[in-house]
Amino acid sequence: MAERSLRGSGLGSKSFADGAGVEFAARQDIGFDCPKGHHFSITFAEEAELPTAWECPRCGAVARRSDGVEPEAKEVKPPRTHWDMLRERRSIEELEELLAERLDEIRGND
Repeated sequence: MAERSLRGSGLGSKSFADGAGVEFAARQDIGFDCPKGHHFSITFAEEAELPTAWECPRCGAVARRSDGVEPEAKEVKPPRTHWDMLRERRSIEELEELLAERLDEIRGND
């Protein structure tokens, strides 16, 4: 049975392709500082959009870029209340009319 076994490398274990003539994409290293004092760098393509924060590989905390680039402040919308959503669907006159109808109904049932 040993005569019939496959010889050579295992499936998917090694590539015999020659790496000569392969040009890598332009890259850049960006450093990050963790709030717990860890420093690490991540390699990105030069044309990639660079993040301002990255998860620390040692402790999992959110690390900021070492070069001081901060994220852009996003415009925060105020939370919509029930009243705001109601006002989108009804006018004040309609609401006053509905209130009057309900009050009449409640007073009539007493």
